[in-house]
Amino acid sequence: MSGHSKWSTIKRKKEKIDSARAKVFTKIGREIAIAVREGGGADPASNSKLRDCIAKAKANNVPNDNIERIIKKASGENDGKTYESLTYEGYGPCGIAVIVETLTDNRNRTAADLRHYFDKFGGNLGTTGCVSFMFNEKGVIVIENEDGELDEDQVMEDALEAGCTDFQSDGDAFEVYTEPSDFSAVVTALEDKGYSFISADVEQVPDTYTAITDEEAAVKMQKLLDMLEENDDVQNVFHNWENADE
Repeated sequence: MSGHSKWSTIKRKKEKIDSARAKVFTKIGREIAIAVREGGGADPASNSKLRDCIAKAKANNVPNDNIERIIKKASGENDGKTYESLTYEGYGPCGIAVIVETLTDNRNRTAADLRHYFDKFGGNLGTTGCVSFMFNEKGVIVIENEDGELDEDQVMEDALEAGCTDFQSDGDAFEVYTEPSDFSAVVTALEDKGYSFISADVEQVPDTYTAITDEEAAVKMQKLLDMLEENDDVQNVFHNWENADE
């Protein structure tokens, strides 16, 4: 897998995630609840969307008790709010492509917030399809190896045996890519072999990446990403900024 490593992005986010664990749990919990209500019930064996959400939750260290509680709650009454999944696309400074996945109970509020962020930091919110053609949906599993204990050839062999489509290493971490439909099966197979994950999710992966050479534009782009990630309605943010978080 050539090009860009997710590891640099993840390293910067680790402390932020740890300090905002409650918010992370809340966002993932909302995804699980939606998956139960819209994906065909509370049994992950027959609900692939729920199965993927559980894999993501475990990768983010959400306790099993929390996961089970969320599933049970979603199977009964909801919290009185109706959430819908909406995806927004736009451009950041220097034409960086950005995709924002949201779960919201008020689409007008969410759209206004996102438009404000893009405008404030030198970008613009676009129309559906304006950047998504530059991305491909893939399962992405990241295995940490900062201590160097894992053997790259063995990890690659296990990943290929599990059904991955691509494998990348930068020394500190291994990145395993899958078809979206195979994501949960690959996660389970690697878990069964004793691997633990820094992150595991179905993501929008860009075909190519764009660097920002202007320092002021880079600062604005980072502030845009931070604002998006801090918004309670935003579930995931994907972009093709080459130098992000390095």
